[in-house]
Amino acid sequence: MEYTNDPLGFVHYAYPWGEPNTPLASESGPDANQRAFLEDLGREVRKRRFNGTDPVMPVLMAISSGHGTGKTVLGAWIAGWILSTRPYSIGTVTANTWLQLESRTWAAIQNWMRMCITAGWFDIHIKGIYSKMSPENWKCVIQTCKPENAQAFAGQHARTSTSWYLFDESSHIPDAIWDVAQGGLTDGEPMFFCWGQPARKSGRFYEVCFGKLRDRWNFRLIDSRTSRFTNRALLEEWIRDYGEDSDFCRVRVKGMAPRAGDLQYIDQDRIDGAKRRQVQAFADDPLICGFDVSGGGQAWNVIWFRRGLDARSIPPVLVPGQYSQERSGMLAKLAEILSDRRPQRRVSAMFVDSAFGAPYVERLRSMGYDNVREVSFGAPSPDRHQANMRAYMWSKMRDWLDHGAIPPDDVVLETDLTAPGSHLNRSDQLVLESKENMQKRGVASPDRGDALALTFAAHVPPVAAQERPLAERLMSGFSGSWMG
Repeated sequence: MEYTNDPLGFVHYAYPWGEPNTPLASESGPDANQRAFLEDLGREVRKRRFNGTDPVMPVLMAISSGHGTGKTVLGAWIAGWILSTRPYSIGTVTANTWLQLESRTWAAIQNWMRMCITAGWFDIHIKGIYSKMSPENWKCVIQTCKPENAQAFAGQHARTSTSWYLFDESSHIPDAIWDVAQGGLTDGEPMFFCWGQPARKSGRFYEVCFGKLRDRWNFRLIDSRTSRFTNRALLEEWIRDYGEDSDFCRVRVKGMAPRAGDLQYIDQDRIDGAKRRQVQAFADDPLICGFDVSGGGQAWNVIWFRRGLDARSIPPVLVPGQYSQERSGMLAKLAEILSDRRPQRRVSAMFVDSAFGAPYVERLRSMGYDNVREVSFGAPSPDRHQANMRAYMWSKMRDWLDHGAIPPDDVVLETDLTAPGSHLNRSDQLVLESKENMQKRGVASPDRGDALALTFAAHVPPVAAQERPLAERLMSGFSGSWMG
């Protein structure tokens, strides 16, 4: 085939660049960073001279970059090129979370495959792209990167073609997945592509880009400011806010590894442990609610329940943000929760985000519910090691995850908990990345994570000790700075 060894040529040829009435009507092709990667990929392939029989050394290519440099689209082009030029090739695509994999990485591959000139050769499904000629032996599929799913990456071979892997947002993909995937690189013309923002100073992606494995990979570092796709004004705002050499900008803008440690505040290992762990609450553990209130739009109203180490047994209450204007319905639901007198459902304290929740707190307290408290995320922390109340609650929650239990199948909560970055300010206090900055870099508001974090706003005594008025008990030992 003409473009077997020329991925850049394939990309220019296979998609309708500049054609009227297409999504690419105003586009002319890859930017400089994407073009350089595709040219290097072509050189790597030509250097190996695969003859269809004798195995060659794997093509190993990695990118560490800042935000928004077109890596996901690059992956879609590579998937289309391999599928179209290598009959009987088999590929596996994964990403750091199922949400990222399904809604971004795989969605892009599907979208570009439908625009590809060879689209008619394939059936494009929700979880795979299959050749109409040989769907079992010529395909590309997606797999989650949970450690317990590692064996799903085993046994992939294409002796006369290409066995390939694409890892998106690779910094948080467990090492166990990388280890198993190596087994698919032993025959044929294997290829392995990985990229992302280097949020951790550990793990296989760090080793590939900056550590002991870097000499084995074709690696490039991409500063977001060199890409034509990024929002330059936003990048400059980050640099002004955090400082150009801060860990935040090193990772999000420059694509460099953080200096102080992991930029992601809560690591995947803690979350995986809390998903697998079996716990049992004490009989006198108080039931605590956290209510993260939506201001409307795509954010959700979330009420999360926690009793001691158990944040799993009682399902959360989830109300879409578009219903936020209908306060009477939300108020009725809150009153229903607070009125429940069943021993396992009797709420000892409900902590409510004050940003949009103050009216609910005022109304509920006027209705006689004195176990409701307003919490301002921006208020001073009770602990001098955190810059504000939100950082304090997330810090408490992170420590709790070492022993507590969360739902094993709540993908959104898992994504929320891993989403915020963090850094230390000039006073060596923990600063958690704000919702506003997360949204600017395309990350959804961590509504479920904030709701669970709210259950750590203040110490709530065991049920047996709850004999004094609740307000006195909640305030005991605290300065009061945690309230809005």
